[in-house]
Amino acid sequence: MKFEDCFVSAEHRFSIGREVDSGKYYLSIPVSNGLVDYEEHYEITGSDAERFRTAPELARQLAEKCRNRTIDAALIVQPGTDRGVAS
Repeated sequence: MKFEDCFVSAEHRFSIGREVDSGKYYLSIPVSNGLVDYEEHYEITGSDAERFRTAPELARQLAEKCRNRTIDAALIVQPGTDRGVAS
């Protein structure tokens, strides 16, 4: 999978973009475990991606839900057994 960010909020620690092969849009957050830092990608709609780029506060709210693991069903890639925690 190749993820390409089109919007990054360093302040709120999330990014929005599109996965090249599938065309799925995502919001991603940084996470880390004892071995590696990586990103978790949560699927969003194309209209959500556009709306979040123009209203980052709405994306920040969704990023918080991701960090709290309340929308894990939207994960594009399911985490392994050593799942990281939001950083």
